[in-house]
Amino acid sequence: MDSTHDRASSPSTFQSQWTPDTNPTTLPFPRDNPPFNLTAIDWHQLSLSDSEFTPHTWEDLTHLISTNQLEKLLRVPSSLKAYLAWSAHVKKEYGSATNYLLDQRLGWTPLSKEGVLRFPLANPTPFADPRDFKILRNDWPYGLDAGIYHIVVWLKKPLPVDQRGALTEEGRQMVERFVGKVFREKVGEEREGEKVLWFKNSRDLQSVRGLEHVHVLVRGVGKGELGEWLV
Repeated sequence: MDSTHDRASSPSTFQSQWTPDTNPTTLPFPRDNPPFNLTAIDWHQLSLSDSEFTPHTWEDLTHLISTNQLEKLLRVPSSLKAYLAWSAHVKKEYGSATNYLLDQRLGWTPLSKEGVLRFPLANPTPFADPRDFKILRNDWPYGLDAGIYHIVVWLKKPLPVDQRGALTEEGRQMVERFVGKVFREKVGEEREGEKVLWFKNSRDLQSVRGLEHVHVLVRGVGKGELGEWLV
């Protein structure tokens, strides 16, 4: 694959053209070989119709993130199926979702594609230089109430994590300082968590494990503010 724009594989195009099976229990992949790890809750989601799904409210998101119940952050069933179908598609076309993101969304070239991905860095400290991270809107957001936006911050430099891939205290402080400066201050948040929430999935919950990323949820912002953040 070259680095020209692959419109057919872009999530927006794929979602607009993908048609799920009329049988809600039919899966867009072999049951014994999903494109990425699925939790028991994910498998249950795949058996539901969209009408049986309740979008996450801000209060619900606050509770799940603060109590570290991240496995309960869910996508709309049809969106989850589309995400899995897209993941299978890019795995076939690019070898992995990571390769697609590098080529089509991030434009980053790793020093080597063998083993853990490493990149040339402008600054070895995470978030210290904007050339070493990108802020993108999540192409496959969780099922959220209207007015809540799901953003992903992708980093070239891995954050400090424990053996499970969860942030250490040092890593949490790095993210909180960044989120405070880049998001909380810009939206004029008077009380922490009022307009901005963030989390990082541990390794077992990540659908894209090859690239460091942090999720940010915001509400009460206009398109102008969103445009200032997003690439």
